[in-house]
Amino acid sequence: MRKLIYGINLSLDGCCDHTKFGGGNDIHDYFRELLESADLLIYGRKTYELMVPFWPEVAQAQSMDETVNAFAQTFAKLRRVLVSRTIGSVNDEQTTIIRDNLKEEIIKLKQQPGKAISTGGVELPAQLIAWGLVDEFHIVVHPVLVGQGRRLFAEMQLPENVDLKLTASQTLPSGCVALRYEKV
Repeated sequence: MRKLIYGINLSLDGCCDHTKFGGGNDIHDYFRELLESADLLIYGRKTYELMVPFWPEVAQAQSMDETVNAFAQTFAKLRRVLVSRTIGSVNDEQTTIIRDNLKEEIIKLKQQPGKAISTGGVELPAQLIAWGLVDEFHIVVHPVLVGQGRRLFAEMQLPENVDLKLTASQTLPSGCVALRYEKV
């Protein structure tokens, strides 16, 4: 069965609002390498609209520096699933939409052959974690305290604790710490 991998950037005080802290080329390299291990992305509406069409357009135009362009190219090649009940259609032939039976549809995707499945954001991953469907967590902690902003999983309700095992850690040149956990 394919792994479902969750990746997110986080401030030291738990803020996951990407507008509150920056990111350097090492962050793009880290997440590019993570995406290279996947062949499918699953996003909720908010995260999807942040990522598409922005990254596919950067990939096509090669409008940023070499590292960011490389991330964009990796992102643009991946198939995407948008989880939304409000969006009727998208102008992206690499994207399909799941509207109903989310848990069952994600299980079906995990059972298909292929590389890992990647997800990001907050609300959709919280639901996937609560259902026990996320296998691996990649959390990049930025060396900044922001004091305000959206907190990661502040409203998540779990039926029971999710025990994790730290399987890797890496200090990036920017001072960010990349932590990789697997579900026990």
